[in-house]
Amino acid sequence: PTESQFQQWLDDALLSQISKYRDDLSLDNWEITIRLVDNDEIQQLNKEYREKDKPTNVLSFPFESPPGVDIPLLGDLIISVPYVNNEAEQQSKTTEAHWAHMVLHGCLHLLGYDHITTEDAEEMENIEIQILREWGFSNPYEEQ
Repeated sequence: PTESQFQQWLDDALLSQISKYRDDLSLDNWEITIRLVDNDEIQQLNKEYREKDKPTNVLSFPFESPPGVDIPLLGDLIISVPYVNNEAEQQSKTTEAHWAHMVLHGCLHLLGYDHITTEDAEEMENIEIQILREWGFSNPYEEQ
């Protein structure tokens, strides 16, 4: 994806959800870092921070501001380029659609969503499906 695609996906995701979790932020005052890595690096990070010794598509690291420090940093997204591209191919999705989904998914994690429980997973997936449809992409959870 291009830098402008990343920016648009993040803007749209935040615009639709930010007030639910961070009413102190607007589209004009937030920061998210996206780092594109290979499978080895994401596996190392996944092992270190999630205790899972395998590569994955995206890792989200929400920023927790120390008391008294007020900065608009939401956090970091680490995305494995080969993993996401391979996943898209295996799932018969366009790479653009899958990249949009991974950016949206990671962004929602930065805003506090998770998929640990079935109820949380359903809520997060429904938000993803709705936003991806608005972007012109199909439901990422349906078989292609």
